[in-house]
Amino acid sequence: MTILRETSSPSDPQALALSALGWVLAEQSRADRFLSLTGLTPDELRASLMERGTLTAVLDFLASHEPDLLAAADALGIKPEALVAARARLGA
Repeated sequence: MTILRETSSPSDPQALALSALGWVLAEQSRADRFLSLTGLTPDELRASLMERGTLTAVLDFLASHEPDLLAAADALGIKPEALVAARARLGA
């Protein structure tokens, strides 16, 4: 699977979180870990894609595991700090 490097602007935290979610879901074991840690089912995830809580959960998931944070940033063509900053801009 190819991930486009210009999928979102680092200044748009929602778009960045959705791009990061695409990266998370691209690998089954990582997707399973995300769902397990968040308690979301696939249907709940689909229904809540644009909710702030879901978007922050994606970025929290990445920020809590540095190897994933670094790999996601690389795949998205951004600095890891951009993902952390997007989380801060989304708020709690």
